[in-house]
Amino acid sequence: MPTDAVQSLLDLSHALGGERLRLTILGEGNTSLRLDADTFVVKASGSSLATLRPTELTTCRFDHLLPLLEARGATDADVDATLLAARVDTAERKPSIEALFHAYLLTLPGVACVGHVHAIAVNQILCSPRAREFAERRACPDEIVMCGVESVFVPYAEPGLELSQAIRREVVAFVRRTGRDPKVILLQNHGIIAVGPSPKAVLGSLLMAEKAAEIFVGAAAMGGPVFLTAAQCERIAGRPDEHYRQKVLGM
Repeated sequence: MPTDAVQSLLDLSHALGGERLRLTILGEGNTSLRLDADTFVVKASGSSLATLRPTELTTCRFDHLLPLLEARGATDADVDATLLAARVDTAERKPSIEALFHAYLLTLPGVACVGHVHAIAVNQILCSPRAREFAERRACPDEIVMCGVESVFVPYAEPGLELSQAIRREVVAFVRRTGRDPKVILLQNHGIIAVGPSPKAVLGSLLMAEKAAEIFVGAAAMGGPVFLTAAQCERIAGRPDEHYRQKVLGM
């Protein structure tokens, strides 16, 4: 695979797994990058984002994984066999089980990179009764710029095929309802996913979402948050200067 692609994904992974950001520990989280129309590279199962090495990345074929999202009654053994068969090089390690939803998300318009973490502040909300509210409302302008007017909210589903199918279902419903492509996907009682055209864009969305979550939790302790209105959110989302900033930031 291209050296620059590998390095960009490793840089993102190390940032997301670093102790300073506290977005993941141990083997939590995963990242991926589309290489071309047929293949993508994803973190291998059991590896750590903080210390991820080139040998812990696995190149997979889209056409081996995407049909599984249509499956009904697939067993764990079926999923495991499909993950192994999807490898371009059978000498590489088995991809993360969440390679299934990475494969789907990397087919969305404008998406070339995906990052998934178990961020502390975000999960404080996702494990609370206010999770959907956090997904659907905004408190600060920059949250709109980096994370979109809304996030996709996915009710709890078991990691693996069930979760991947739930993500696809909720993304399709979100696009149909809002007419927008998602930037952030929030998984109830689990974590957060960001999608974008580059590792830089994915990192920016994840960092902003974690900041927004910290603000939400703090404001909630003081009787809030006080949210922006729908009209205010649309105004920020449509401003030419914000579109320019998004372009500069690689969003």
